[in-house]
Amino acid sequence: MIRQIAVIGSGTMGRGIAYLGALAGYDTVLYDVDPAALDAAKSSIESIFRKGVEKGKVTETDATLALARLHLASDLEPAARGAELIIEAVPENFELKNDLFAQVDLYCDEETILASNTSSISISKLAATVERRDRFIGMHFFNPPHVMKLIEIVTGERTSDATVNAVREVAEKMGKTPIIVRDSPGFATSRLGVAIGLEAIRMYGEGVASAEDIDRAMELGYNHPMGPLRLTDLVGLDVRLGIAEYLASALGPRFEPPQVLREMVAAGKLGRKTGEGFYRWPAE
Repeated sequence: MIRQIAVIGSGTMGRGIAYLGALAGYDTVLYDVDPAALDAAKSSIESIFRKGVEKGKVTETDATLALARLHLASDLEPAARGAELIIEAVPENFELKNDLFAQVDLYCDEETILASNTSSISISKLAATVERRDRFIGMHFFNPPHVMKLIEIVTGERTSDATVNAVREVAEKMGKTPIIVRDSPGFATSRLGVAIGLEAIRMYGEGVASAEDIDRAMELGYNHPMGPLRLTDLVGLDVRLGIAEYLASALGPRFEPPQVLREMVAAGKLGRKTGEGFYRWPAE
């Protein structure tokens, strides 16, 4: 039975996952090597709870109890030691994730489940660095985690049914709707989302329509809650480029990133986090 969760990485995804874990009743440890990043993450989580209480989505009692279950750690070993489930949420870089799991595998108990929030990297390939391959799985949350209902559970070559069932239970306690996907490049959601996003970027680069009108085409014509170019700005153009390059190497030239995407990333136009992408974003 899972009682304690450790979330590795306190960026946008990590802090959102930690929020969900604490609210769902799990003792939740949020780890980051940078204490300043942890402080920023805690402030962000507290803000989400305040807004939730103001809007009536969370009771003040539940928010207080959840915050009491949230703990910060800047030392990896104690963060991993007591957790039954460890969820990695560091940047989308294979070497970084691989090195992290190799360390975590030394610290945690034999029964601990290791999960990656990767949106595209092979779960089986990541699992190759650890001993507990039957207890290694993908838990792909969506941005922002506290709002988006879907979670993509990705099974590796040796992921056990018991691991799938345990992770599905956690996801459902977090209020998510899980789908189970076999490990393949881009899984289901990234593969579909990137395909649409890259075509939208090509259309933008060719001058077919403005960013606003390309997005409206999908929002109003296909009932998408957000257009692909605005979504790319929120995800980060650099993140989108990295995923596209990986998918192109694995699945072929149909995922080759458009030149305009490469140029925008090279110019530092990464979307909301830099203030400019396909849209201009006011400073937060």
